[in-house]
Amino acid sequence: MKTRILVSTLAVALLAATASAADSSAAPKQHAFDTKPLGIQLSIKMVGPYMEAADLQIICLFKHKASGDTYQNAATETNEKLGGLLSALRNRGEFVGDLGETFLFTPTKGSIPAKRFMVIGLGKEKDLSLDSIRVVGRVAAREAVRLKAKHVAWAPVIRDEGNSTIEVGLGDRTFVEQFLSAYDTEKRLQAQGLAPKFSIEDCVIEAGPTYFNSAVKQVGEGIESATAELAKRDAAPYASTTK
Repeated sequence: MKTRILVSTLAVALLAATASAADSSAAPKQHAFDTKPLGIQLSIKMVGPYMEAADLQIICLFKHKASGDTYQNAATETNEKLGGLLSALRNRGEFVGDLGETFLFTPTKGSIPAKRFMVIGLGKEKDLSLDSIRVVGRVAAREAVRLKAKHVAWAPVIRDEGNSTIEVGLGDRTFVEQFLSAYDTEKRLQAQGLAPKFSIEDCVIEAGPTYFNSAVKQVGEGIESATAELAKRDAAPYASTTK
């Protein structure tokens, strides 16, 4: 009888361990949008900026404060996995964080899965607005094209710097609208022989569990609004042909 009880206990423990392992290895929650504006597969994924195997991972950081910068949750995790690189550059004044300022680096092997990592400055925290996010969206699209990054990922990291000025879903929507607007210009330049051919294949918007549903809803609306606005653009060539 004791042997049977022991075997049963071991079996239950084994099943529990197997289930736990399966849960930990399960794919992160993700919502891919059916519409592919300009050929880009957009999606919302429940991951941090230190988890996605992107060609180009992008985050935003506020302008450095002499009194000290705030790092929480994903911001802390990302900085730690990068060996303190983000805080070192900011503390030394080598990345100021002015609005639209960028710095690009290649993560060390084994740190995070992204091939390249870009930080875009948000400017002073007190000046944060949707216009700040609009600048970031345009810069992100143009830099992705310049760097020929087919697989792009973006995390705002604003909440993770202790700021709640902008609702996360609305910020994501604003980013996507401007990302598509800038990318549309890039594709028009290419079509007119004014830039080398290149296409972004997908863009992942990274969101935490609390903000996932809002991001899905508002980015979906942003895709619709951006598509409608782009359809109104002047189709005439940018440069007139001289003879």
